Amino acid sequence: MATIPTISEHIEITPGVCGGKPRIAGHRIRVQDIVIWHETMGMSPDEILYHHPSITLSDVYAALAYYHDHKKEIRQDIEAGEAFVQAVQAKTPSLLQQKLQNRQ
Repeated sequence: MATIPTISEHIEITPGVCGGKPRIAGHRIRVQDIVIWHETMGMSPDEILYHHPSITLSDVYAALAYYHDHKKEIRQDIEAGEAFVQAVQAKTPSLLQQKLQNRQ
């Protein structure tokens, strides 16, 4: 009996698409997005599916399985993204803060 590579049916990596990061096959939803929604935001797989009805529950679970198989790599990607956001925010003052400073 042949085994079916279930995760590879749901997860793909394509150079030039989503920065070459693992993503839901046929979509631009990265594995790290699923992880953030599930772990950081506390969304259940069903809640993720509710907000992203174009993917399947199998896609969500495959992304989580892929994450657990590649945890160090995905964690590094998430941390690099967070560091990038913080760097951009530090260089770009808030429009609200600018307006408040101009009023004073």
